[in-house]
Amino acid sequence: MTLGLANPLSLFDVRGKVAIVTGASGAFGALAAEVLGAAGAKLVLTAGKAKELEEISASCRKLGAEVEPVNKRPASEADCKSIVEAAKHRFGRVDILVVASGKNDVSKIVDMAPERFLDVMDANVTQSWLMARAVSQQMLAQGEGGKIVLMSSARGLLGHPAGYTAYCASKAAIDGITRALGCELGPTGITVNAIAPTVFRSPLTAWMFADDERAKTTRAGFLSRVPKGRLGEPEDLAGPLLFLASRASDFYTGHTLYADGGYTAG
Repeated sequence: MTLGLANPLSLFDVRGKVAIVTGASGAFGALAAEVLGAAGAKLVLTAGKAKELEEISASCRKLGAEVEPVNKRPASEADCKSIVEAAKHRFGRVDILVVASGKNDVSKIVDMAPERFLDVMDANVTQSWLMARAVSQQMLAQGEGGKIVLMSSARGLLGHPAGYTAYCASKAAIDGITRALGCELGPTGITVNAIAPTVFRSPLTAWMFADDERAKTTRAGFLSRVPKGRLGEPEDLAGPLLFLASRASDFYTGHTLYADGGYTAG
């Protein structure tokens, strides 16, 4: 049996697809926006920070993408519906969802107020669930399947001694939602998967790439557990994202894809 494709790269083609990216002003959200925009997708970009949202929107327009910015976080059912409606109004449909919004709050459990724990869970879990729900409803109404990509972390599988009870719990929950929705929506043609990076270069992690003693010591300890022997770069997430957002991954659902240099394998 042969593949029957004159151009196997066509499996990764997202030209003309309509993609919603939440948290587009953050490191992974901006990467997702630029990757999908450069690949030809039409973009609906959301973020709570208007200035940063306009900056990433302008960057994607320079890449040739059509962009509809929405200055909202997926903080409520109404907000999520509003984001989907903006996509429908501008482009008529939704084909891809990338939930890149979220937060961390590092604290030892004895020092962390319950409200802080719940805030992380709301930002990372509830808002992902609400956005996946709103987009699922639209994709089901369209009846042509779709792609949902959630944001997990190596910390959804592994603990951390520095005070990550909220973050680890939230990302483990994302993995659970990914598996459950993969099962639930599989028969409809909607795939649901998650990307789980370890440390990759971003404004928040820039200190770990520096040459001072603190960075070198921290980096050396971390890299001793990373088989690839280096920290992640944004392009390390670009390929997995395009795979999960395109028909190349049509037979993959319910998976958490670890973009971690082998960190979780050992």
